[in-house]
Amino acid sequence: MRGPGDQRRRSGRGAQAAAGAVEAREAAAAAFYDMDQAQKYIDGRVTVFEDLDAKAAAPARREFSGLAEAADAASVAYISVLDAHDLDDRDRSPAEYDAARRAFVASTERLQHITRNLNGFAERLAPQMARLESALDQLPPRLTAARDAVAAADTAVAAAKEAGMDASEPEAELERARQVLAQLGSQGLGGLGLDGAIRKADEVRDIAERAREAAAELPQMAQKVRNSLASARTRVDVVANRAGPVREAMRILVRGYSQSCWQDLKGAPESIEAAVTRARERLNEASAYAARTEWRQAQQALTAARTELNAADRRAGQVTGRVDELKAVAEDPSRPAEGVHFAVRDAQRLAMSQPGGPAPQHVQVLDSLVERLERAPDRLTGAHPDYWAYLQELESIKTTAGDVVARIRAERAQQG
Repeated sequence: MRGPGDQRRRSGRGAQAAAGAVEAREAAAAAFYDMDQAQKYIDGRVTVFEDLDAKAAAPARREFSGLAEAADAASVAYISVLDAHDLDDRDRSPAEYDAARRAFVASTERLQHITRNLNGFAERLAPQMARLESALDQLPPRLTAARDAVAAADTAVAAAKEAGMDASEPEAELERARQVLAQLGSQGLGGLGLDGAIRKADEVRDIAERAREAAAELPQMAQKVRNSLASARTRVDVVANRAGPVREAMRILVRGYSQSCWQDLKGAPESIEAAVTRARERLNEASAYAARTEWRQAQQALTAARTELNAADRRAGQVTGRVDELKAVAEDPSRPAEGVHFAVRDAQRLAMSQPGGPAPQHVQVLDSLVERLERAPDRLTGAHPDYWAYLQELESIKTTAGDVVARIRAERAQQG
């Protein structure tokens, strides 16, 4: 038979069980809130990641989708537990309260486990997001620089055109910069990604700066072309006047020296005159371009004219210089050999100073050079000595001696 004490004990157990169940329900609600907030925050971060770099964000989105599915399932399970255990109903036994507590504790553990997984994912994502957000800070100034460069190029092109210059080339570059800028504006981060948008902004700036520089150079180029035209016309006359001395020098070579001394120069006067004619044609083209304010084309024609004049001048110098060289060696054949003797002796001294004695291969080459140097004067025989072959032989000996010196020094460098 139960007395009043038994009823009080049952009432105490029920209150204690109810308090435990309510506490477990509140813990589950807090865990659900934490998980829900983490899920929403990370979903937003992954979305931003996709906007900034869709390709790099794809693996992150796949991983987060799995976590989100687990979180959604846990949310459904949590709500089911709430619906199954209405703690506001006071007509419950201690056993029912205990069952509710256990259900809420299990739900809490599940929610907390998923929250930890979400937070771990967020920690792994953080470095990539930090890098992208740092790069994102660079985009506005890059865009500003691109727009400023386009504006500056537009001003420079307009100024060149107002001055009567042919600004078609820089204007075409400016239009290309505008097209890339329009593409950047239409596609934005969603279409280009952060890295793509930054590259496009830099591309716009680079193209526009080239257009501005090209437009700004036009007035300077115009004055340079005018000055160059005047000096080039003067130089054409100077080079043309060298044809006469070259013809006389060729007559001296043909009459006074063997064929080998002038064979490679045969036709030099005619080639000089032909080069002068081509140079005059290029200068006329340059003048025509300048009259149409096509300064870049005029500059190119001037460059072609200078190339022709340089070739003619070099050819003329070869002929007249050959006469001078041959006269000098005819007067004193030993004089050009003095420098060669010195070069060979210098190479011999360096070879002998090698640690352990001279290398056999170097000695062999140097000995052959000495023999060649001794035989070189043998070329100077007959009524018309081959002075040019003599000079070429001396130059070959000198070059080979220099090669030996270079090899010896390289070997010493390798040996330390």
